[in-house]
This record gives sequence, structure tokens and C-alpha cells, in this order.
Amino acid sequence: MKVVLLAGGLGTRMREETEFRPKPMVQIGGMPVLWHIMKGFASHGHKDFVVCAGYQGEMIKDYFFNYASKTLDFTVRLGDKNSAVFHGSHDEFDWTVTVADTGQETPTGGRIKQIRKFVEGESFFCTYGDGLAPVDLDSLLETHQKSGKVATMTVAKPDSRFGIVSVEEGVVVGFREKPQIESLVNVGFFVFEPEIFEFLSDSVFLEQEPLTNLAKARGLGSFEHKGFWQPMDTYREYQQLNKLWASGDAPWRTWDN
Repeated sequence: MKVVLLAGGLGTRMREETEFRPKPMVQIGGMPVLWHIMKGFASHGHKDFVVCAGYQGEMIKDYFFNYASKTLDFTVRLGDKNSAVFHGSHDEFDWTVTVADTGQETPTGGRIKQIRKFVEGESFFCTYGDGLAPVDLDSLLETHQKSGKVATMTVAKPDSRFGIVSVEEGVVVGFREKPQIESLVNVGFFVFEPEIFEFLSDSVFLEQEPLTNLAKARGLGSFEHKGFWQPMDTYREYQQLNKLWASGDAPWRTWDN
């Protein structure tokens, strides 16, 4: 099944890394976060991708168009690109990647609408290009197919960013270090039916009118993910994700190599 990746945002909250590159191309362990997300889908057999590019989208195009030369040793006779010989191979060489320019400032709903021709008449996965989680994609898809809904959204209970202080009669009596929040949040792994395009327009954010209207129409199902989830919204989160990868204990890694 095709996978649509929303990769066009500005990433304004981590300018240290995104001033000159799109946030999905910021690297974790030497590879773009977008690559990590795609590897997760590929490990479940989903290897046909549509990337909705926007800000600095030419970097995404260049990366995938020249993937072999960027990731393998090669020998080439200068002046003759056709003479290139690449030394080695990658599991990713059986991926199909469509990179679509969906505009610099297009909202998420508009980006999906613009790639309709690439998924016409098909069910498809969709996710953001900056969030990592080892979602059980097989169970997500099965839940969606059984529901008969237009869309299914993956939800989770995130950890609080802050520790909790317990106070009794003006005296601190204890602490809870970043407890899990009880409310569910959207973690950005969707399955959509073709009918989703009836809820989209060029100027809407997916997270606003489309999902709200779907919910009102009882057309939006949910799938709860209970494991690790971490968006890369800030420079601090970027550092945390790199530390996890460097430790050899990256919870989102669902592939062997």
C-alpha cells in the first residue's frame, strides 16, 4: 500500500537545523529522519512512497534522485555519468519514491489534495515527516479495514514534558517524573480511503476542518499505539533522538539493517 509523507513544513522551532534544510532531512545517526520513517514502513512491506515536499523541497528531490551516489562508494569517468559503477547495494533499492512539490506554504490538507493523482482510487497510509514511533502497521491497517471508516487515526498517551509536584497544605510531599498524560493525542499515522479527498481543499489543515468534519460524520476511527512515540519538534528533541540512536537502543527501529 502507498505511503504519503507530509514533508513540506518550515520547522520554525528548530532553526538551528532547519534554516538551510527541510526538517524531514535533519539527520538522526547520519540519515534523515524521513529515511527512518520510511524504513519503518518498508519493514512492514510498504515500499511505495509519495513525499509531499515544500520548503527546501529541492533537497529532498536531490537526495532520492541521487540516493546511490550519496550512500555508496562509486567509480565514475568524469564527464560521463553513464559510466558510474556503484560498489554495494541497499535494501532501499526496491523502494519506489515519488517526490511531489506541493508548495512552500501549503497546509497539510492541501498537500494531500495535491497528490491525489498519485493515489487515485486507492487506500493509503499517511504520516508526518518528523515523528518516530514503532507503530504496529499491520494491526493499524486491520483495525481500519474492519471499521469501514473513511479514515483511521493513530492515537497515544504521551509523557508529560514536565515532572509533577505533589503539595499538601503548602508542603511539597513528593514528585512524579514526567508521568504519562491520560488524554489521547494524534500521533500522525493514518490510513485513508479515497473518500478523504471529499473533505480536503487547497487551503485547509488536515488537523482542523477535515478531521473535525470526519469525526462529526462518524467517519474517523482510532487505533491506540501504546509504545514509544517522539515527534522532532525542537532542537532538544533532535538531540534526544540522536542520543537514543547512538546508544544502540532506538525504540522506533523495526528493521535489521
